[in-house]
Amino acid sequence: MSEPPNHLVPQTLLIDADDTLWENNVYFERAIAQFISFLNHREYSAVQVREVLNDVERDCIVQHGYGLHSFAHALENTFERLSVDPVTPELHQKIHSFAHAIAGQPVDLLPEVTETLAYLAERHHLIVMTKGALVEQAGKVERSGLKEYFAAVEIVAEKNEKSYRTVIEKYALAAESTWMVGNSPKSDINPALAAGIHAVFVPHGNTWVLEHEELAEARPPQRLIVVERFAELRGKF
Repeated sequence: MSEPPNHLVPQTLLIDADDTLWENNVYFERAIAQFISFLNHREYSAVQVREVLNDVERDCIVQHGYGLHSFAHALENTFERLSVDPVTPELHQKIHSFAHAIAGQPVDLLPEVTETLAYLAERHHLIVMTKGALVEQAGKVERSGLKEYFAAVEIVAEKNEKSYRTVIEKYALAAESTWMVGNSPKSDINPALAAGIHAVFVPHGNTWVLEHEELAEARPPQRLIVVERFAELRGKF
């Protein structure tokens, strides 16, 4: 890892939202645990059911994108694949209730996020860059109370090299002073590095399994910083 950027030079920080600014995947994990318990499969273990669900979720993402709508489809499709019972209207409602209960969860900010954003916003240019369903993600940003710290909010269908290059072009960002901050190697770190900008990896213990990936290497002059907590950004920027 290289030295942090000069504190006196303004940087642009693209900052992930789910599991970087606030808790997210923990609610999905709870819903999945409830679903597996409800399915109560006679032959498949909980781990095996989860593996099937992971595969189904990948397919649903292609068809429906990210968000609760896609997640609900994945639960129902998994139930249909593994259960001998047909999906009745009552079962449909029950299965979808596991997903839709997530919508009612409060936006639970991670430790020292507000204080850290207040510090960074005075010194740098901050943009939320998150992926998912537009209405869902925009709603979370509004409810979080953090919008005032950001110059813009970018909600994209997928975080890949192309989407990063699109945002870089849209805001005329200089690669040498632009960073992506997030918890996902697959969506936040690796494609950002591929797009030519720097990155800060903020691990989260409950990062979604489909976001797991080996961290890419930053090739000079690119830089990759790894911190343990979001609050550590105050000592880096």
